[in-house]
Amino acid sequence: MDFRKQKLSIVEAKEMDMVQYLSLLGYEPSKIRNNDYWYRSPLREEKTPSFKVNRKLNRWYDHGLGKGGNMIDFGIAHYGCSVGEFLNKLNGRSSFQAPLKSIPKRENEPEHQLKILKEVELSSYALIRYLKQRKIPVEIATQYCWEVHYEVNGKNYYGIGFKNDSGGFEIRNPYFKASSSPKDITTIKSGSKEVAVFEGFTDFLSLRALHKNLTENSQDIVVLNSVSFFERARPFMEKHQAIQLYLDRDATGQNLTQRALSMSTKYIDKSSLYKNHKDLNDWLIHIGKQPKKRLGNKL
Repeated sequence: MDFRKQKLSIVEAKEMDMVQYLSLLGYEPSKIRNNDYWYRSPLREEKTPSFKVNRKLNRWYDHGLGKGGNMIDFGIAHYGCSVGEFLNKLNGRSSFQAPLKSIPKRENEPEHQLKILKEVELSSYALIRYLKQRKIPVEIATQYCWEVHYEVNGKNYYGIGFKNDSGGFEIRNPYFKASSSPKDITTIKSGSKEVAVFEGFTDFLSLRALHKNLTENSQDIVVLNSVSFFERARPFMEKHQAIQLYLDRDATGQNLTQRALSMSTKYIDKSSLYKNHKDLNDWLIHIGKQPKKRLGNKL
């Protein structure tokens, strides 16, 4: 059964191919014996594979936990959610933007162990579907992003990668949010006298989606990739005559916006455009559900 089908019922969800679904999550079998697919458990940290999926029965069993079941049982255990919440995730009514699960740190082990394996053109169905859920056109995303395959603590994943100025990546997929070293800001330079500033790359892509007629050289771009990099970005931002801030509407983003406005009249707060939403992408998703509107030049 194709697990990408929308509006799944409980019965249909139970029939989903677990091997195929685990692959979408970034888990690949360590060994295959007839119908048994063995994995390092996606539910806990382990070195020796003890999580088995019998593909003929389409059932799983975690020998370390002493529990198993069908696809619904796995979803509840993996996400710590209810049946209804898991079905919402499968039906695309949830953004799946949960952070990477915290894995216990071993003594003398580096804090972060994310290794980039390869970067290729965006083509994964799951990632393209994720972009569509975020209302970001694929043709816009492919101009600035890659499909990045990476490893964390011995497990392989893939996601949408947005490169920073030092060669590291901000990585997003429907299930995880991660970064690779070195961490840095991203600047896109076109020689403009204006610069638009974003906290994350999905908001930058959202601006491109909202204003498709915006020419490439109409604005320079800064994606902070972390609000903690604001000071690092200031020398580049303040070379411009106008600095348009599209920061989040949460306390951190608004406090930073107010601090910037107090430093120079070059800074312009653009977040009032999406004042009833947490960020620019949230607004894009909202208006994407509404009848088409003329946005004009207010962005």
